Amino acid sequence: MDIQDLATDIPVEGEHSIEGIDFITSGEQYLTFMLAEEQYAVDILCVEEIRSWEQPTKIPNSPSYIKGVINMRGIIVPIVDLRLKFNIGEASYHETTVVIVLTYHVDDFSRTIGFVVDAVSDVLNVKENDIQSSPAFGGCVQPQYVEGLINVDKNVVTLLNVEHLQKVEKHTLQH
Repeated sequence: MDIQDLATDIPVEGEHSIEGIDFITSGEQYLTFMLAEEQYAVDILCVEEIRSWEQPTKIPNSPSYIKGVINMRGIIVPIVDLRLKFNIGEASYHETTVVIVLTYHVDDFSRTIGFVVDAVSDVLNVKENDIQSSPAFGGCVQPQYVEGLINVDKNVVTLLNVEHLQKVEKHTLQH
């Protein structure tokens, strides 16, 4: 087979799939998930893996939304329940409950944290101009965690800022 024959097999821009594999032609991809009947999304490039729920090892004197830590191939990963962090509903764990492990890279530093969510929904292809800024009025998620809003059919998906999710607030001991 010569190089010309190989070149005919290369997808052209706008061609969306070859043998069932989707290609991104433009825009970004986001992993969507559910928290108490609401849809949220994170940049899929930050997703390390999606794990089924398992009880982590508890950390004494940690905030209530930090469920503990797990050992993921030699890396100690803190587990944060987003329902508790955002004060959305009760913390209950079912067969659809998963942990989305996110890694955020800044220069030579990276941080890996797992986030407990009710269920993973889908992967969205979104163009940058489809992301709208979040309104200034309140909501259950604090503004520093919201990167924007995405309209998907009749629903609104809240795009979360992975860098801010990775920050753990200072915690004071309660007696």
